[in-house]
Amino acid sequence: MPPRPHAPKAANSRHGGAGVYPPAPHNKGMPVQIGRRESDFTHPLGLLSDCHRRIERFLNVLLTLSRTRAGSALDSAESASLRAALDYFRDAAPEHTADEEESLFPRMRAAGALAELDQLESDHAAAAAAHAEVDALGSRWLDAGSLPAESATRLADLLLQLDETYRRHIALEDSEIFPAAGRVLSREQLAEVGREMENRRIRARTER
Repeated sequence: MPPRPHAPKAANSRHGGAGVYPPAPHNKGMPVQIGRRESDFTHPLGLLSDCHRRIERFLNVLLTLSRTRAGSALDSAESASLRAALDYFRDAAPEHTADEEESLFPRMRAAGALAELDQLESDHAAAAAAHAEVDALGSRWLDAGSLPAESATRLADLLLQLDETYRRHIALEDSEIFPAAGRVLSREQLAEVGREMENRRIRARTER
């Protein structure tokens, strides 16, 4: 029997972690920068872009496990990786969506910026629905120890859909939306965005 592939290393889903991840499938040739200092709430646009890197890493964990294990039994490291990725998309990723839809996009609209914001919000809604189903299937995988073939295929299809959505979505935000925000929003407005992002996470921690 061929050796089982190594599971992606789990990381702290709340802060991005310091684990070593394989590059996301759509970033082949681009090394993941381990140990790079991330932005903080005083640089909200950089922090939003940092969140994209976490989305790519945790999605790649799910894609890798779905492709290599296809719903079969997981070892302890693989189970930990799956659980960390599910936790990230259940708990932390919605904060990123709120950062954009409640803090950044309204200020950009008030400044007359970019019709693409409507499409980005539609992407958020579609991704949230897909992630809800991924979470249910992934949790079943963890609880039962395996998935029926039909469920494993459905999980793989959902993850490929998410991968396609995130490729387009993240590329647009990183290359156009965030640079535009840096041009049209004042320093004071960006500081307000950063404070709202920080307060959103403080509230989330107290509610969990």
